[in-house]
Amino acid sequence: MAAVESASTFTPAPEADKTADGTPPAAYGPTSRTVTSRDRDRASYDRELVHSLLDQSYVCHLGFVRDGAPVVLPTLYARVGERLYVHGSTGSRPLRMAAANPSAAGNDGATATDGAGTTPDAADPGAASSEDAADAGQSRPGLAVCLTVTHLDGVVLARSAFHHSINYRSVVVHGVAHQVTDPHERTVALDALVNHVVPGRAADCRPGNAKELAATAVLRLDLKEVSAKWRDGGPNDEPEDLGLPHWAGVLPVAPRYGTPIPSDDLDPAIPLPDYLAER
Repeated sequence: MAAVESASTFTPAPEADKTADGTPPAAYGPTSRTVTSRDRDRASYDRELVHSLLDQSYVCHLGFVRDGAPVVLPTLYARVGERLYVHGSTGSRPLRMAAANPSAAGNDGATATDGAGTTPDAADPGAASSEDAADAGQSRPGLAVCLTVTHLDGVVLARSAFHHSINYRSVVVHGVAHQVTDPHERTVALDALVNHVVPGRAADCRPGNAKELAATAVLRLDLKEVSAKWRDGGPNDEPEDLGLPHWAGVLPVAPRYGTPIPSDDLDPAIPLPDYLAER
């Protein structure tokens, strides 16, 4: 794990850029990496929509390049303002690479290496773009990444095999991830991760001890290059297929919580917390 920075190096999660009247813009600015190549009517850069989709899920998929090959890992994350915190262990590949790869400074991520020790080319779809290079001048660790979050809302059954689809909502974030080493920011990030999964839980469990904290690492990724995309509605069958004798429609999919199951070794005197009873 990288050497711990002093407390003075902690920078709070960034606020959104402000408009002329001092309010955050309603949308993220589209970039060459966030403009969709097809079905652009299904894409959005709306800030509230992006935040809502991120806050409703737990698992993200983090993509990066290692030794010239793409790697995608599922992991937990949490949002704090305009920043995502991604959970990992100190031995995980992206954490080691984020600590080792040089990049230009900037909380929103400047040009970073691609994991093979070379600076990504702008033509490379996995490369850090010019939008990342806001503060070039000071060397710091960083890893060019693409993070995705997806909600599955339904399975779309069409009359033809070709037009079968799914209804979904998704967010894609491009940027440069940095390892969190400041002690205060690590505490903020770890509490946010626990509370994102179960709101209120961070205050109702033992904090991590020195050994546990030494084995836990966190990446931060600022929300700068972001887009949302979705599909809803029924099948888009061809007119000539509408008379075919095949059922067509949508099979809804929705996550739900079951009844909490107490641990076998739980003291029977300990009641179910309100934050679980209300879920």
